[in-house]
Amino acid sequence: MHAEDYLDWEASLENYFEWKPMTDDRKVLFVKLKLKSIALQWWKRVEEQRVRQGKQKINTWDHMKAKLRKQFLPADYTMELYERFHNLKQRDMSVEEYTSEFDNLLLRVGLNETNEQMTSRYLSGLNQTIRDELGVVRLFNLEDARQYALMAERRQVRRGGRRVVSGRIDNYWQRNTTAVRGVRSEQGGRTGGRNMIGVDRSEKGKEVAKFGSQNTAVPRNPRGDSTSQVRCYTCGEKGHTSYGCPQKRVNLAEYEDEITDFPEPTYDNFGNEEEVIDLLPVEGESLVVRRVMTTPKVEEEDWRRHNIFRTRVQCGGKVCNVILDGGSSENIISKEAVEKLKLPIEKHPNPYKVAWFRKGNEVPVTSRCLVKFTIGNTIDDEVWCDVVPMDACHILLGRPWLFDKDMIHYTKANTYVFHQDGKKLSLQPLKEVNNNPKVTKVSGFLTGHNFEQESKEMGIMYALVAKEIGADQLLKFNEFPKEIQHILMEFQELVGDELPQGLPPMRSIQHAIDLVPGAALPNLPAYRMPPTQRAEIQRQVEDLIAKGLVRESKSPCAVPALLTPKKDQTWRMCVDSRAINKITVKYRFPIPRLEDMLDMLARSKVFSKIDLRSGYHQIRMRSGDEWKTAFKTPNGLYEWLVMPFGLSNAPSTFMRVMTEVLKPFLGLFVVVYFDDILIYSQTSEEHLIHLRQVLEALRKEQLYINLKKCSFLSDKVVFLGFVVSTNGLQADPEKIRAIMEWPVPQSVGDVRSFHGLVSFYRRFIRGFSSIMNPITECLKQNSFEWSKSAQRAFEQIKVLMTEAPVLTLPDFEKLFTIECDASHVGIGAVLSQEGRPVEFFSEKLSGAKCRYSTYDLEFYALVRAIQHWEHYLAYKEFVVYSDHQALRYLNSQKKLNARHVKWSSYLQEFNFSLNYKTGESNKVADALSRRNLLLTTMSTQVIGFEELKEQYATDSYFSSIVSELQGPTGWKMLPFRMHDGYLFKRNLLCIPEGSLREQIIRELHGNGLGGHFGRDKTLAMVTDRYYWPGMYKDVDRLVRKCQICQFGKGSSQNTGLYTPLPVAEAPWVHISMDFVLGLPKTARGHDSLFVVVDRFSKMAHFIPCARTADATHIADLFFKEVVRLHGVPTSIVSDRDVKFTGHFWRTLWRKFGTDLKYSSTCHPQTDGQTEVVNRSLGNMLRCLVGSNVKTWDLIIPQAEFAYNNSVNRSTKKTPFEAAYGLKPQHVIDLVPLPQEMRVSDEGEGFADHVKRVHEEVKTAIKASNESYAAAANQHRRLKDFEEGDMVLVHLRRDRFPKGTYHKLKSKKFGPCKVLKKISSNAYMLELPPDLQISPIFNVSDLYLFEGFDEEPVSTEAQIQQLPKAHPEIVEDVLDIKEVKSRRGNQYRRFLVKWLGKNATESTWVPEEELKRIDPEIYAEVVKAFSPESSSFQPGGVDAGASILVKKG
Repeated sequence: MHAEDYLDWEASLENYFEWKPMTDDRKVLFVKLKLKSIALQWWKRVEEQRVRQGKQKINTWDHMKAKLRKQFLPADYTMELYERFHNLKQRDMSVEEYTSEFDNLLLRVGLNETNEQMTSRYLSGLNQTIRDELGVVRLFNLEDARQYALMAERRQVRRGGRRVVSGRIDNYWQRNTTAVRGVRSEQGGRTGGRNMIGVDRSEKGKEVAKFGSQNTAVPRNPRGDSTSQVRCYTCGEKGHTSYGCPQKRVNLAEYEDEITDFPEPTYDNFGNEEEVIDLLPVEGESLVVRRVMTTPKVEEEDWRRHNIFRTRVQCGGKVCNVILDGGSSENIISKEAVEKLKLPIEKHPNPYKVAWFRKGNEVPVTSRCLVKFTIGNTIDDEVWCDVVPMDACHILLGRPWLFDKDMIHYTKANTYVFHQDGKKLSLQPLKEVNNNPKVTKVSGFLTGHNFEQESKEMGIMYALVAKEIGADQLLKFNEFPKEIQHILMEFQELVGDELPQGLPPMRSIQHAIDLVPGAALPNLPAYRMPPTQRAEIQRQVEDLIAKGLVRESKSPCAVPALLTPKKDQTWRMCVDSRAINKITVKYRFPIPRLEDMLDMLARSKVFSKIDLRSGYHQIRMRSGDEWKTAFKTPNGLYEWLVMPFGLSNAPSTFMRVMTEVLKPFLGLFVVVYFDDILIYSQTSEEHLIHLRQVLEALRKEQLYINLKKCSFLSDKVVFLGFVVSTNGLQADPEKIRAIMEWPVPQSVGDVRSFHGLVSFYRRFIRGFSSIMNPITECLKQNSFEWSKSAQRAFEQIKVLMTEAPVLTLPDFEKLFTIECDASHVGIGAVLSQEGRPVEFFSEKLSGAKCRYSTYDLEFYALVRAIQHWEHYLAYKEFVVYSDHQALRYLNSQKKLNARHVKWSSYLQEFNFSLNYKTGESNKVADALSRRNLLLTTMSTQVIGFEELKEQYATDSYFSSIVSELQGPTGWKMLPFRMHDGYLFKRNLLCIPEGSLREQIIRELHGNGLGGHFGRDKTLAMVTDRYYWPGMYKDVDRLVRKCQICQFGKGSSQNTGLYTPLPVAEAPWVHISMDFVLGLPKTARGHDSLFVVVDRFSKMAHFIPCARTADATHIADLFFKEVVRLHGVPTSIVSDRDVKFTGHFWRTLWRKFGTDLKYSSTCHPQTDGQTEVVNRSLGNMLRCLVGSNVKTWDLIIPQAEFAYNNSVNRSTKKTPFEAAYGLKPQHVIDLVPLPQEMRVSDEGEGFADHVKRVHEEVKTAIKASNESYAAAANQHRRLKDFEEGDMVLVHLRRDRFPKGTYHKLKSKKFGPCKVLKKISSNAYMLELPPDLQISPIFNVSDLYLFEGFDEEPVSTEAQIQQLPKAHPEIVEDVLDIKEVKSRRGNQYRRFLVKWLGKNATESTWVPEEELKRIDPEIYAEVVKAFSPESSSFQPGGVDAGASILVKKG
């Protein structure tokens, strides 16, 4: 049987079943009756084989159809069919035969192509002569293309097959083609383009009509019959053909026996061809939504006969209706359009009145506005329009606009033609929809053809879709509160019983499988299974194929599939993916910690839990990776189109998707663990808002939920094995029941399972490790032995699980307390807040720890407890209670062994108070422990701090304030208040008169993390934390008398006109950089500092480096220390160091799009920001390094912290705060204020706070720049030069080689000509080439040349008197290295020590440079470093290779 015959037979059966419905089993019997001869014998054989194999009978038509297709259709039938369709050409077929074959193949292939694509495929298969006959007709409909092709063939036959005059135009289907090129006649003459109208008369009297004018007459029908029923294929109207259609934009030049009234063409007018561009009405969002579903179509003979010119333009992002009216003396815009577009209006210079826009009296015109609009999406224009209330349109363009554009109106085609920018433009009219039909009956529906026409005319359509909700869907929401029911009704598409048919959407994240390069692909056989399981696994596979999740595969790799039983006695299909997982590159996306998620739930009162339905199957496989998921069953090879279970990277991919979807909510009111989403809030109203936001995000990403596993608006919820509620954290009752019903273990495996389950809840049991010790010992024995002690522990742990307390969730605004205890079996601790346990900790002791003394055990318990809860306790105050009294003297011991030293040094990082309690009372800390901690911490950190409360009464300033606060009117003393006996002014601790004030100033000024800053910065740090009267004088006096500052600091002078750089907009977008050279060389080889400063926040990074580092190494440091933290900057300001002006450095940043800006030579004030930082850094290093000058690079982190924590004079904020919006924690922060007291008073929103800080910084920098400029320019004068002026140049000593300059040399050089003015402070001069210095000079180094009254000294003579550099003489070659370029070429570089210079000034030079400077030493070096001169084998140690070649 032929394949197509079979498909026709199958289609006839489908039609029969549609006409007469029947059950699947009856369909199989009916089809079996239709089988004959060989087909019937084959089907009987199939049934017998299934009986022998124990398979079920085929009882569905779909199953039977699949078997029939597999037998009677070739395996490559679909490919062969598509190949025939793809290669289909007309050749010797007629158009009718070609069209029939095309339709037949199109229906059988079933391609999902658009109408335009099918039309293009049909036209490309036509013969060349037919396509030439079609010319440049723009066809977008397959039916139109067929009709045009048939007509073209008939014309060819009628002309006897003569060649068509019009040339071939290939791109006839392009929508934007609007002009017709000139065509060449048979005699070789060239006719005109679109504007050439006439006829060519051939030798036989035939006429060639030249179409293209909008006023072309409709050709006479050669047959003489009526044309009233003829329909145009271009505009769809009746009464004319497409060849005479006035709307046709591009026409054919063709042979027709027609009579026209056109004049003869002008054949010699070749150069006047002009392209005509049609300007169509624009499409987009209109100001008015039109109702078209109830507007019937009224047929008319020609809609242009009674309509004025209407079109649409784009105005203010909206589409506006426009009328062109030559009878209007003014341009008009409706008042409604002005209001909706929010156009500015102004008073009309010549008010007047009109009376013909609306019914009624005269309408005064008193205002006008400038209207900007776009015609045809390409032509922009603006016109003054008078504002008038009218209903005809939005804009009416009258005589003024038509006059300005010199419009020509073609009345029959109703088009306007004008010229602009050398182009001929044609405004096309808009076909008006009749909103007031003559018929009285309103039609509620449109046919498909009418709807398509209306949509084309309107440009934009709105559909009102009604969706039926079943009663069962309403009932399943009844179990939830009414507030939740309304939300679920709104998002009901997410809560279906099954996933929607088909594949999920292709999101930005798909599951990718990257295989290890070179790994062998697995190809494992399918597992053997009984016939019943084979049938079940095939049924599940076919179900997945029907859902669109799985398809048949031809993958070269495969892993087997198998069935595993469920609890309900059904089967689950699994894929054994271990083989493919072994060769898969593993992802490293983090899986959230359970403890971290629970910590976020503090203070929450309302909870909702959402569970996704088949979460893995809602994520697509990356396109091209489907074959890597192939699995085998006994019946075939298949591959997944969605992410399956069992792949190694599937959890990471799923968490990536969930993190991306819920990123705006994570940590605020959402935690997510794979497909479990927990929403938490403090109030019900807030929770409903949060729930709606999460459902909106899921709907946007089309992620569907399993409503049966969800809970909403509850005060407690089961989440990952815990019950989270308003009271705290509890163990899941189901898990506790499982523990209570656990039988006595009979093997090591049973013990391990029980131990794992109970250990999950160890945080609820005090001393868990000690209690479980006998059971743990059973896991270490070679043979299983269940002892009596293990049985007692087994029973005890069950009892404790039923009595487990409710743990409170950690609140980081409250004080933590730790209670420790220890024994020779194990140690234990409990973390508490306000008397309620947060978590229990225990650890079993083993080995040497069991032999610790009691003191060491208690000490070890304290250390391990703090280590376990380090993430809670770091940088916070807390209280520790211990029943071992000796630990109270922990900090006062003078002799410590190595173990105690290690533990003590670790505890020094924490701020805690150690209290003693007896074993009976050592349970939890009471609520007053926080007050005790405050007093204890103060007394231990500052000697005499506890006497502050008594000193308030004797202080001359604070005594009256304290007495007033303690009186009945104390509330009037704001902003002062008392807190635990201490006086505060807002958030500042008040310090009474005494030595403590001086101690605080010294601590912040120079000790610890201080940087010996000046008076203002030190005062800012003091006033940020404390208050007392006369702080300014105290700080000023101490800073002025600081001995280190007097010896280590110096003053600097600033000259030149102050011209600040532009203010940056954000942190680390515009930076500056410089080097600090001349530092002592350290043991790590550092002798310089690379300084990078952010011009916005003034934050700086100090990077130690070597002076000999080249641009490549500096770029590596820059990316490692700056780009890694802050990204790539937009601009970099630096001096003209060779590292910054080299080709590598400039090319590198050009690739990144970063603008490099260099300062003037020998004028560091241009990069003043970095120079100021360098001076501050030098002062700090001198103060901090002391006598250890060789270890200065070890204190760079301290210096960088001190600098970034100091208040900047320009921004009035520390660089930390300007960049991040927060101030860093300081060791001097003595008072543990509540966190809400540390938040900015201007707002609690952190994002708004950071934005506000940035705005304040920009304002402060601008104000500071203006202030500095005003102050600096008071004593300076503006000096300006023009190009061509002659000037004298001041040559600074920095422009000459080191050691060649002395004070008796001439300081000026010239005269020189000004070539270019770079800025008001920098000029480029014309210097003699022998001078060999940079031609860029600062204005402070230039003096106007007034002329000489005697013979001037020539510039050559002046150059001879200038300091000369010593000739470059190589003293040593210290090292040689092989360098590989980006193109793979290798070359050598030499580290050269120059004669008369220090080793720190050694430089790397290329091989050619060394050969040029000293060929002799180059030859010696090459010989010394050559492997041929070595007596050792390659890879060994060659003493000869380390010889330094010295000159002489």
